[in-house]
Amino acid sequence: MRAKTAVVLGAQWGDEGKGKIVDVLSERFAVVARYAGGHNAGHTVIIHGKKFILQLVPCGVLRPDCLAVIGNGVVLDPMAFLKEVEKLDGLGVNTKDQLFVSNRAQVILPYHRMIELASESAPGRTKIGTTSRGIGPAYEDKMHRNGLRVVDLLNNKLLKTHIENACREKNAIAHALFGTDPLDPAQIYDEYAEAAEKVRPYVRDTAALLNKAIADGKSVMFEGAQGTLLDIDHGTYPFVTSSSATAGGAVTGTGVGPTRIGSVIGVTKAYVTRVGEGPFPTEIHDAMGEELRRRGQEFGAVTGRPRRCGWLDLPLLRYSNQINGTEWLVVTKMDVLDTLEEIPVCTGYRLDGKETDLIPADVSGLERIDPVYTRMKGWKTPTEGVRSFEELPKLAQEYLRFLERESGAKIGMVSTGPDREQTMELPEFRAALGAMQS
Repeated sequence: MRAKTAVVLGAQWGDEGKGKIVDVLSERFAVVARYAGGHNAGHTVIIHGKKFILQLVPCGVLRPDCLAVIGNGVVLDPMAFLKEVEKLDGLGVNTKDQLFVSNRAQVILPYHRMIELASESAPGRTKIGTTSRGIGPAYEDKMHRNGLRVVDLLNNKLLKTHIENACREKNAIAHALFGTDPLDPAQIYDEYAEAAEKVRPYVRDTAALLNKAIADGKSVMFEGAQGTLLDIDHGTYPFVTSSSATAGGAVTGTGVGPTRIGSVIGVTKAYVTRVGEGPFPTEIHDAMGEELRRRGQEFGAVTGRPRRCGWLDLPLLRYSNQINGTEWLVVTKMDVLDTLEEIPVCTGYRLDGKETDLIPADVSGLERIDPVYTRMKGWKTPTEGVRSFEELPKLAQEYLRFLERESGAKIGMVSTGPDREQTMELPEFRAALGAMQS
């Protein structure tokens, strides 16, 4: 029997509107579990015109009957977590009974931010465009088997020793390489020992919690952070994040076995954006890019940075669907294209004069790509708030069906505005979600 579980992830470079989609879908799920990333992932959810920006906490927490889990694959900044919890509590969310943190998640500490900020600003270094929140260095310590886990955060003696040893090492490195002033281990210990007691009520063996929920027949959604093309292994390396953003990360990042994953839902914009540095074959460099940015409000939820904008890239979407085993696609921001006479869609690549279906693994290959475009007629009709596929303009329907045929995954949902209500579900997808509830 197919498990009542689904992975929801970004099919591009992040910022596809996963937050809204997870929020909309969470009505059908008993548990939503986040499996990767840190508080560098901003999920914006608009409910009846009211905006919520979540960074660490899964969007499911905004549904009173839904449990929210921060899995072991996430790196947790205790201060950012407590700040977000305080804000949610102030909005009337019952975090004490709804929110759980893995005891095996890695902890971000001040020296992680110090190292990242200094190294990202160092002369001669290739800038990745990180948020400088300590995410990468925390994952580095994890892989170096020198990190601090949440379970260790709760042990005062171990915490004190760890901070003293880590500060001795990190202060020496930061001063020698970057001339950075040292951090005070005693001050860090006092702050984090106090924070640990506030985090303690939320800590659980979340792998056990999730596996029991699945065994009991409950529906579970695994929420990705960033996007497929930012995955540490499969993304546009080195301009990527530090974790496994693809569907495989849901397994390693929560402690649920691969046979427990029922479906994969990829979220894609009707065009493409990316934040920070790195290759972007279909990027628009003229006034049209500015127009898409303005109409789509393309500014980072966490950093406020303007996003780079480009036309829909079907070779990259096919690659993403292949890597993730994507069954369903959710298309967001259709309404941003409403005013266009013509919409170019990249349907293939030329690399060094030859047509190719493969995505180059190296940055130089990606930068040499010459996109091949098919030009679709624009629908020139407002679609914001349209609630059914049949009500969309004919040319908008054709755009979506073309995307579906070319990408190899079925379209399940279309978003036509930022609000929770401005979303349509196609009948086949609705039936599949209904089966998860039965």
